[in-house]
Amino acid sequence: MRATAVFIQKEWLETWRTRRVLILLIVFLIFGILSPLFAKLTPELLKATLGNQMAITLPKPTSVDSWTQFYKNITQMGIYIVAILFGGTVSQELAHGTLVNLVTKGLPRYAVVLAKFVVAYLQWVLAILLAFAVTFGYTWYYFPDNHSPHLWQGIVPVLIFGFFFIAVIVCGSSLSANSYSGLLATIIVVAALYLINFWKDAQRFNPISLISDNVTLTKGSETLQHLAPALWLSVGGAVMLLGLSVWLLNQRKL
Repeated sequence: MRATAVFIQKEWLETWRTRRVLILLIVFLIFGILSPLFAKLTPELLKATLGNQMAITLPKPTSVDSWTQFYKNITQMGIYIVAILFGGTVSQELAHGTLVNLVTKGLPRYAVVLAKFVVAYLQWVLAILLAFAVTFGYTWYYFPDNHSPHLWQGIVPVLIFGFFFIAVIVCGSSLSANSYSGLLATIIVVAALYLINFWKDAQRFNPISLISDNVTLTKGSETLQHLAPALWLSVGGAVMLLGLSVWLLNQRKL
């Protein structure tokens, strides 16, 4: 594990020098700021646009609208930005041949996979928690109500989904030296999971449910126990994908 710890330090230094972590944090910070702001301003913008033609009275926005916008931003844009940033995490090393000297000097290939996964997942957690904290602060300021009493129940599945999602990216990136392999594999897997989610009986077991029911969890209309199968399947699936990534890397000639 010492080799893994050393490679983690190398990965973290690289992600800092390439400004990848700063880009990710800034993007998610923007999500955190805009989510409650958009919820606050949307009714006013619609009124200004439609004017007297608006026949119905718009409901007053609440904290639920803010968190709805937050999770929409994370799941519709955030995960794809993460996939783009980390899609070449292993394949770029293969394409540039940077692992040859390290492996010949004794670095186990599993250390490469684990380090890539750990550093990417830590960045996911930092970005999500930053956006969550900022959204919480602005939501509390704009919408001081009790309509969203279970905030942690809503965000925990997102963090667990990231565990599975980052494993998908790492595994996809281990398939070839093509820098787009991780991104392509991620898009295919996510698209497949969304299609499976149309099957109602499979929703409780589908990892994509972890980023689909967050608002109902936040409101207290649903509990984490309902998503327990998806939570466990996501963790187990991530471990299997990391094992597959190690196997793929072991089979590859550097």
